[in-house]
Amino acid sequence: MDARLTLLIAAALSLQPAAAQPMRIPLECRLAGGPWQACTMTIEQVGAHWWLDVGQERLEFRSDGRGSVNLRASGGTSRAVMPAWNPDQALCWDGVCARGDIPLD
Repeated sequence: MDARLTLLIAAALSLQPAAAQPMRIPLECRLAGGPWQACTMTIEQVGAHWWLDVGQERLEFRSDGRGSVNLRASGGTSRAVMPAWNPDQALCWDGVCARGDIPLD
């Protein structure tokens, strides 16, 4: 009886859905007022954890869901940033801007 139970548990575990893969979205980004360039937004959890890969730099964002957003650049410390839409129809966080099909929720 124990062997059958073990097999049933193993079969049930193998049927568990795989962890969701992060969503990757091609965008255009601008850093500190520089030129627009191709970048990728990777979303681990919509509205809570995402990052932008711009050239060799990774900019990681975390939100508490109540309006507070923190940004950590590659190898740097985390700092609070304010999200805002600009006239270029881009979403910006204190000098880091992204435009394109950005999922908001």
